[in-house]
Amino acid sequence: METLKELYKIGTGPSSSHTMGPRKAADAFNRNNPQASSFRATLYGSLAATGKGHLTDFTVKEAFYPKPVEIVWEEKTFLPRHPNAMKLEALDQAGHVTAQQTIYSVGGGAIRTDEDFDKEPKQIYPHKSMNEILQYTSEKRMLLWEYVEEFEGTEIWGYLDTVWKAMQDTMARGLEKRGVLPGSLNLERKARRYLYKAESSPQYLRRMNNLFSYALACSEENAAGGIVVTAPTCGSCGVLPAVLRLVKEICEFEDITILHALATASLFGNMAKMNASISGAEVGCQGEVGVACAMAAAATCQLEGGDNKRIEYAAEMGLEHHLGLTCDPVEGLVQIPCIERNALAASRALDCATYSLMSDGHNRVSYDDVLITMMQTGLDMDTDYRETAHGGLAKLFQRFKNR
Repeated sequence: METLKELYKIGTGPSSSHTMGPRKAADAFNRNNPQASSFRATLYGSLAATGKGHLTDFTVKEAFYPKPVEIVWEEKTFLPRHPNAMKLEALDQAGHVTAQQTIYSVGGGAIRTDEDFDKEPKQIYPHKSMNEILQYTSEKRMLLWEYVEEFEGTEIWGYLDTVWKAMQDTMARGLEKRGVLPGSLNLERKARRYLYKAESSPQYLRRMNNLFSYALACSEENAAGGIVVTAPTCGSCGVLPAVLRLVKEICEFEDITILHALATASLFGNMAKMNASISGAEVGCQGEVGVACAMAAAATCQLEGGDNKRIEYAAEMGLEHHLGLTCDPVEGLVQIPCIERNALAASRALDCATYSLMSDGHNRVSYDDVLITMMQTGLDMDTDYRETAHGGLAKLFQRFKNR
């Protein structure tokens, strides 16, 4: 697996695949072609289908500013390597192509080219599955966060401290803001209202409303193009921070304990990234919100005293019960159903952690098994249900709109 720094990335929303990845690619292409008079970006497949709602055209133009950029939309053309593909071209004054490159935005803000697509990214962890990690940590009698420290080094805690502060800042901004989110849906921000209602609710409902408000705050900030942390993606950025904040408040944990939980959560996100996918365009929302729920369930289980096996069980349930979840953003915006999904996945993560803690720690289906299943399920999905806004709720919404 790669370093967790490639999983937790701080950047602008609303989509790690549609904004963070393309921006990174466009910035690099711009630097490499300073002589160009203008540029052309051709967006393919899912990157084109929901690119306008996800602000892909805006972020690409911003990267090349002040030079002009032509955006070409090819949503019906899917390149074979990945459904999120783009071709960048540098043009001279006569409009002739002087350089070009095809880039794939593969999820979580990561990009690849044709040249490096089949190359394995730099690995710092020697193990290829969660079962291998569990066996290793059992033999060494170490906790999962200690396993992370062994291969990342003690300096990783400084990075995770930055990540945790960024998550908290996102929640704070989201809880302060009111009004309507940008885009055609005119969707009202709800995080502040949920937090207000929590104050006058019975204790159980208060905690749930707090949890919902924290998740909504992150997801609404993401939808507005604010600064968020991919966990594992922008579209699922509200699940893990909301759970960590709620548990920290209830149990009064110190920040270092939360950083340990973030480290453990990263193992399950990174394993999904390596052995399956965290790209909604490739496997649907099960790879985004489903994996986020698994990460949050693992973190919560650890915070509540679970051993490594129970932590793995909690993560397995968090993903297993999101299998088949489609990516069908209404109007191509990261708003409906994305924002609510973050809040409800945060709630499910707590349930999975509690269920696992009450168990004997032995599950018949492993996290590795669910990753294989998730990947195959995603590949079996019709492309309409993989971040194209052509199926599911997105299609139904259009039908109602056109009545």
